[in-house]
Formats: sequence, C-alpha cells, structure tokens
Amino acid sequence: MPPSCLRRALAAGALLLLVRPVLAESEAVPIVVLKEHGVGNQGLAQPYLDRMVAIAAKINGWPAGANGKYFTNRASAEAFIKSAKPHYGILSLPAFLAMRKPYQLDVIGRVSVSLAGGRRYFLISKKADSIDACKGQTLATDHGDDPRFIDTVVFKSHAALSDFTVVPTQRPLQTIKAVLTDKAYCALIDDAQKDQLEHLQDKNDAHVAWESAELPPMPVVAFPAAPAPERETFKRNLDAVCSDEGKSACGEVGIDDLTGGDEADYKSIVAGYDR
Repeated sequence: MPPSCLRRALAAGALLLLVRPVLAESEAVPIVVLKEHGVGNQGLAQPYLDRMVAIAAKINGWPAGANGKYFTNRASAEAFIKSAKPHYGILSLPAFLAMRKPYQLDVIGRVSVSLAGGRRYFLISKKADSIDACKGQTLATDHGDDPRFIDTVVFKSHAALSDFTVVPTQRPLQTIKAVLTDKAYCALIDDAQKDQLEHLQDKNDAHVAWESAELPPMPVVAFPAAPAPERETFKRNLDAVCSDEGKSACGEVGIDDLTGGDEADYKSIVAGYDR
C-alpha cells in the first residue's frame, strides 16, 4: 500500500474510534418491563412508563434518554429483547427464572408492586380443604403456561400440575368464576386474584384450601449490553427513580418503589427452579 493510502486508512480508523463513543452516547438506553398475568392494560401503562424512564434517564445522566417498552406477555417481550438489546429490565418472577440463563441476566434491584400478584399463590375451592383433596380433580388456572415455575417454585414438593386435570383459563376473574360456578373443583390463583375474590359479594362458599410460601418481588435486571459503569450508577440510583416527581409515574404502572438488590435475594428460588 502506498504511504499516502496507508496514512488515509490510519486516519479513517482513528476517526472511527472517535465517532463510536459519540454514536453510543446518542442512543436512548433501552429498558423492557414485562408484567405477566397483570390486570393492567399495556396501552394505558405505556405513557406512564415513558415518564418513569425519562426520570430514570435524567437521574442517571443518559444524554439521549431511555426507550422503555411495557409488555404483558413473554413472547412480545422476547421479540423486543432480541431486536433492541435492552440494557435493563423489570420482569415478572417466572419470566426472570426462564430468561436468566439464556439472556445472562444480572440482578441489580427489586421492585415493590401494588396488587401485581405473583408473591403468593393459593388453591381455592368450595369443597376441598387441602392440596391433597384437590389432586385428581379439575383445576382451573390462568398460570399454567409456565408449568416448570408452578411445579418447582409454587408447589415445590407439595404437588405438580400433572396431579390435576388442568382447565386453562384466559383471564384472572374467569379462573375464580370457574370454581364459583362449579366448572372446576379447585383453582390456582395468586394474591392479586385472591384480593378480587375477597371483594366479590357472592363468594358462593369459595375458600382457601392451600397457600404457597411468599415469593420474592419482581427483580430489576441488567442485560450484557449494559456497560459496567452505567449499571453500577443505575443500581445506586434506583431508590430515587420512584421518589418525588417519579412517584406518580411509577404508581400508574403499578410500581410503588425500586431499590437495589443482587443475586442473593433470589438464590433459593433459582436453586429450586434449576434443580
């Protein structure tokens, strides 16, 4: 290569190295929120999430802001993850456990949520008074789409979905009504659905036959795309996101508070899921 061409090539390479950081800084930080089995509306929640992530971007000094996307089903969230390569996520516990290894997730925080469900699960029935009494019977549930989570984390050694004749339902209240109208002998619901049951005027003798241990809250995770300095700053500033001006925006997407956390907060759950 002639000396003049070599000089031009080296100059172009140096320019590229200078431009790359500028381009990286001009891109919004992608964030995914996946709240499975929630009672909220994805379309209604998105504007409030936009406000919440804008506040997060301001607190963390992200020049181009943040691009937050709210999902209520795993398939749509995964499509976004594969295309947008997010830096951070707030995930339902079952989704976190399923995605942890494939996406190399690193826990950096915990989420306190209001009536989002997923912290405790219950078997309700009009006739059964124990989990064993429900076995061999029809079991209505809208949580059967992740049997590994239900078997290893919710039921643990007490039962498995295969012990029941599962009657899939599509909506939270539909699950409860399956027991109330005798379409199912028992139903598996979570704490948000139990709250719905308690507010029904006609419970029709439905009662709790069994309940699980309390599970950890939704985690805040970092994806491999998040640079180490950025993720450390974000983790340190999590407490501030839902304070002051961010409080109402967080509340509208069902988040009461964000706080720092790590893998130790989910160690026992991960061990049970992976065994």
